Amino acid sequence: MRAFVTGATGYIGGSVADRLLRAGHQVTGLARSPEKARLLERLGVTPVVGTLDDRALLAEQARAADAVVNAADSDHRGAVEALVEALAGSGKPLLHTSGSSIVGTDSRGEPSGEIFGEDILDPGSPWRPAADKEARMAIDRYVLAASSRNIRSVVLCNTLIYGHGRGLSRDSVQIPALVRQARRSGTVRRIGAGRNIWSNVHIDDVADLYLLALDAAPAGSFFFVENGEASFGDLTAAIAEALGLGPAEAWDIDAAIHEWGYEAAVFALGSNSRVRGERARARLGWRPRHASVLDWIRNELTNG
Repeated sequence: MRAFVTGATGYIGGSVADRLLRAGHQVTGLARSPEKARLLERLGVTPVVGTLDDRALLAEQARAADAVVNAADSDHRGAVEALVEALAGSGKPLLHTSGSSIVGTDSRGEPSGEIFGEDILDPGSPWRPAADKEARMAIDRYVLAASSRNIRSVVLCNTLIYGHGRGLSRDSVQIPALVRQARRSGTVRRIGAGRNIWSNVHIDDVADLYLLALDAAPAGSFFFVENGEASFGDLTAAIAEALGLGPAEAWDIDAAIHEWGYEAAVFALGSNSRVRGERARARLGWRPRHASVLDWIRNELTNG
């Protein structure tokens, strides 16, 4: 199979590209600069230089491939539209990467008992995302609706991802942001009480699911990608232990926004995002191998 991967120089896209290569597939990857293109080539990825705004280039590469993985930007509607237009009528798979902050709550370190299943995007579902995430949800719906245009379109909605990346980018988003601040200041910080909870999944399990979805996911499928959950209080306590620092301390939301920015503080680090992803296990036979983000932090965070 010839796969075209956007975000091939990034954390998710790079790990998926590596998994595809190890499975014997050919991978073409989008790179924003000649320097990044040369690095991709060393990994065995055929590079093409361009950006998500190069609609003609995206269309050309999508038509030339047997499958497309969009892992560059969950919120770039123009790129998604270009890929859908190019693939219409082809029957080819299009995997689009979303994120479970679509179900995030502006709770600022406080808990929420609400747990979401994959029916949030089913026809007739009354659920609506927070206003800040409506545009991302609209893109997810657009991708799923592309199944009516003879595209095997699939949305993979990842939760908090941990583990070291297999491509050019080693780090994910949430845990590394906490770690960088802790190393700079000497104190691990959480938002508020740290009782907010996120579902999570290891990057190797994510890459395995992308491969399974390319092979067998039905058109119009939406999958949450998760294998457990943890509170940010427990995450920051484990980070403090791994780094040999004192107990984690609370930050109010204003200090957190100043450090990480509004999007990261409110949605990535201060919210609840609790989901259950049963469809991938039931429909694709996905069997995640990594079960504890806390064990990974304690035993592997500082390795690699």
